[in-house]
Amino acid sequence: MAQNIKIHIADRPYSLKVTSEEQEALIRKAAEEVNKKILAYQSRLQGKGIVELLSFAALNLCMSNITLQEQLKTAAEDEKNLVKELEGYLDNIDKNSR
Repeated sequence: MAQNIKIHIADRPYSLKVTSEEQEALIRKAAEEVNKKILAYQSRLQGKGIVELLSFAALNLCMSNITLQEQLKTAAEDEKNLVKELEGYLDNIDKNSR
């Protein structure tokens, strides 16, 4: 189900095609987050143009994304180590119960 939607980023309209309600919700939430970042920078960096504000917003959001990716990678490694440790405990229980 392809559907056209319209969003606004920095007071500029953009038409996009989405293939699901979930994708539409994600796009709208992302646009809202970008606009919040722009407003935050606009109040702190008065006199800067929209290109600078969008650049700072993009940089900030990318840094957050990279940080979350690194946290996810660490969590996956921790999970792998815990699974190995648990398997070791289970092997010891199995060996001791024989």
